[in-house]
Amino acid sequence: MSNIIVGLSGGVDSAVAALLLKQQGHDVAAVFMKNWDEDDEKDQCPAEQDLADARAIARQLGIELHTVSFSAEYWNRVFAHFLAEYEAGRTPSPDIICNREIKFRAFLDYATGLGADLIATGHYARIEKSPVVRLLRGIDADKDQTYFLHTLDQAQLAGSLFPLGGLTKQAVRELAKQAGFAVHAKKDSTGICFIGERRFSAFLAQYVQKNPGEIRTLDDEVIGQHEGLMFYTIGQRQGLGIGGRSNTSGEPWYVTAKDIEYNILRVAQGVNHPALFSQSLLASELHWIAGKAPGHGFECSARIRHQQPLQGCSVTLNGTQGCSVRFNRPQRAITAGQSVVFYRGDECLGGAVIDAAIPERKADQ
Repeated sequence: MSNIIVGLSGGVDSAVAALLLKQQGHDVAAVFMKNWDEDDEKDQCPAEQDLADARAIARQLGIELHTVSFSAEYWNRVFAHFLAEYEAGRTPSPDIICNREIKFRAFLDYATGLGADLIATGHYARIEKSPVVRLLRGIDADKDQTYFLHTLDQAQLAGSLFPLGGLTKQAVRELAKQAGFAVHAKKDSTGICFIGERRFSAFLAQYVQKNPGEIRTLDDEVIGQHEGLMFYTIGQRQGLGIGGRSNTSGEPWYVTAKDIEYNILRVAQGVNHPALFSQSLLASELHWIAGKAPGHGFECSARIRHQQPLQGCSVTLNGTQGCSVRFNRPQRAITAGQSVVFYRGDECLGGAVIDAAIPERKADQ
């Protein structure tokens, strides 16, 4: 049996991960990570309640609980990048970087220093470790988290376990209830990794300067003012403040593009407006879990956001760090700063950061 340290968050998933490993006879301990120094809106990021829940779970399981803060690492490796991306008008995925830099680097190093053979988390994913380590989708398609784990490398995955990968969320909650965990019905955590749920625009405005500009239609008509391009994302409907205009179709307005050079937010009416769709994209910062690409050009499936059904596509590498992706069907709201993640069957191959959607008039040239 192995010496395993579980990342215990105070939620139901990590609690059941620890329970299963304990039942399997492993020597189990736990670590609670608090990586954001709360100085505002304490009621919206209840880290103290999470810690209390983690302590209660550890007591019930009879395991030691360590507490650690990676606040400096989180700020330098995750949050600084998060802010830089927003200031550049992109929409980042902080959970992806958080997993790579904090949960499976800083935590893994810390746990190894405590004598752990492996770490474990409550992620819904599976790992096969022979001969090359493969990352596989979780059995519960609605909870699969491989999208957020696609930047992990061979060493990180080899040192990790995902005990919940073969379970559904419903089964996990039932196991927690049977074990008498008070958190068996606790709401899943949402919001920014380690920061939690916030009034996002107000939170972001504490760190980046507003830069108001014009909201324009695709016909270049000025119909409103935005607070700053960083506060909006492609496909966004809420918060535009331009409803109820005369001489329009009456359909809701959606963000279709952000013109960074001229600080203009482009919008169009209708959830399925053609301007919201593209069939191809460019991406960079390629990462392959196996350490190399499947080929210079290949077909696979991909998703451009968490929980999106897998989409057929073809991938063409552009050098070592870039690629172009053409989907079999147009995709809605391809967003710069988000990630495109590649799959073959259940296996997650890796992914890249989206740089731009390619307008159809350019895609076939």
